[in-house]
Amino acid sequence: MTKQEQPKIGLALGSGGPRGLAHIGVIKVLEENNIPIDFIAGSSIGAMIGGFYAATKDIKQVEKIALGTDWKVILSVLDPSFRQGLLGGDKAKNFIENYIGKTHFEELKIPLSVVATNLKNGDVVVLDEGEVTSAIRASISLPLVFKPVELKGKLLADGGLSLPVPVNVVKKMGADLVIAVNLDADYFTNGDNENSTYGFYKIADNSIALLRHHLAYWNVRDADIVINPHVRGATLRQSFFLDGKDFILAGEEATKKILPQLKKLTH
Repeated sequence: MTKQEQPKIGLALGSGGPRGLAHIGVIKVLEENNIPIDFIAGSSIGAMIGGFYAATKDIKQVEKIALGTDWKVILSVLDPSFRQGLLGGDKAKNFIENYIGKTHFEELKIPLSVVATNLKNGDVVVLDEGEVTSAIRASISLPLVFKPVELKGKLLADGGLSLPVPVNVVKKMGADLVIAVNLDADYFTNGDNENSTYGFYKIADNSIALLRHHLAYWNVRDADIVINPHVRGATLRQSFFLDGKDFILAGEEATKKILPQLKKLTH
């Protein structure tokens, strides 16, 4: 296959809180194997990692940012607001802007689409114009944690609520081949649920996990390659106390497993 015949590759980066650092490991392995990324679409943490990479095209720099951030105290970059959500999100926005500035979508080094959810009607909202930081801020707005973002009559919240792995979004951007990274495939594979005591919190937590698990499963069905990092079913609370390097390594290991299949499709 000649260079002109190479398929355009799109990367769909899924939601999943701090476990989304696995996306860094995925991109590292793709770069190391000279597999180009022509388009990126991301939900929630996928939008944040995708945005950093699309702005810099330097995954080592993104990794440095991630590992330089103490996930145990990351809430310190967030500001309390008791209107519509526990955290206002301005400090989170400032945190992102500190690294990518007031970059607009058309200035990015890789085309990017950011996915959010309109809380008023449940619609998927694709953001691909204006300031990238504002779009990411909307996409990471987990209800009851972050205050949602009001934009053009819409009330925008976490993209993972409606489209946790935005495969069809990156297809519409022009991708011929889509690599999906699903952080929600691993909730029920560690055996922890079999012998657990199912109290109120466990039932509520597993119910949400089930919804995410199945919604993500349907999202990735149209992808050409699906990467399922072994990040286990860590809750958001637990994730703050885990080592970011573990998540990145999980992304690397999962990507290496699919490399033979990917190379067949791209060469």
